[in-house]
Amino acid sequence: MRSAPLVAPKRLELIEAPLPDGPRPGELLVKVRAVGLCGSDLHWWAEGRIHSGQARYPQVLGHEPVGEVVEVGPGVTHFKPGDLVGMEPSLTCGHCEFCIAGRHNLCVSSRFMGGPEAQGFLRDYVVIPEHNADPVPANLTIHQATLMEPVAVWVHTYELAPVRMGDTVAILGTGSIGLLGIAMAKQSGAEMVLACDRVPHRLKLAKDMGADVALNINEDDFLDAVMQKTNGRGVDIVFDAAGAPQTINLGLNCARSGGRFVLIGIPEPLNFEVDLHAAMARELNIQAMKRSNHKGRAAGALLAAGRIPTGLITHLLPLEQAQQGFETLHSYAGGVGKLIFDLDQKA
Repeated sequence: MRSAPLVAPKRLELIEAPLPDGPRPGELLVKVRAVGLCGSDLHWWAEGRIHSGQARYPQVLGHEPVGEVVEVGPGVTHFKPGDLVGMEPSLTCGHCEFCIAGRHNLCVSSRFMGGPEAQGFLRDYVVIPEHNADPVPANLTIHQATLMEPVAVWVHTYELAPVRMGDTVAILGTGSIGLLGIAMAKQSGAEMVLACDRVPHRLKLAKDMGADVALNINEDDFLDAVMQKTNGRGVDIVFDAAGAPQTINLGLNCARSGGRFVLIGIPEPLNFEVDLHAAMARELNIQAMKRSNHKGRAAGALLAAGRIPTGLITHLLPLEQAQQGFETLHSYAGGVGKLIFDLDQKA
């Protein structure tokens, strides 16, 4: 089968790899049909790490997959060959204190498919546990269904930091996670969503996804705009989908007294200054997020109901052009929003 591992910083190679073993009892053999490219994949590609975790070459990236069940192992009861499934990328134990509490994303022995611990989905076939599969709603295309995993990140975010009816919201960073966050906030009844980024075409996408205000952080004073639009109060909740030191400190200053700041983006530097005095002065509630916590089914339902626009999908590439795809997203070339690798597409 084809596989496109990361073999060195900023370098993917297309290789022939052996088929994975299985399926064993309780497992599915799945033919991967499409995989969305995520900003965290870019961290592994460009920096060779996320936080203090180091890449282990060769490392197969990709964790926003859709596939078709090819074979089921003994004991599988909910899926059959031919079913289309989204796939939760966290392999969890199911019996530690966090799994039992329903916080699978904090599992003490979790292995993330696409990280150094387990191969990701930029390959033709994978074997996963049955409970890691979510049925794809019938009215979603293969490409739309790749959004199930990133939308699941927002479903989990709302478990801990929901947008309430009438809230004012700031979204910092309008990559695919930020763009989906704009749509989620509007669907939740936000009175106003203000977004910022430094890439002009992303700001247009932000408006298309429902942002009331979309400003270039390199050209406009976003904090001033927030204060003008909220009569000096600040927004009820800030979602930082960029993770840059600049946006983190900006976001802490955009939130109202008693408001909330939620960090979803992955910071690139390991250490940097954060203005905690700004947070303490206004008694902010600071929430950090980790992954999606097995919320793919709920995400699929939101997408199938048409509540989350899918127009952020701008680029489709075959697996043979994986290196080009990473370079495109990294350089923000060609008006790229969401880039998807279509494994059925011929080079």
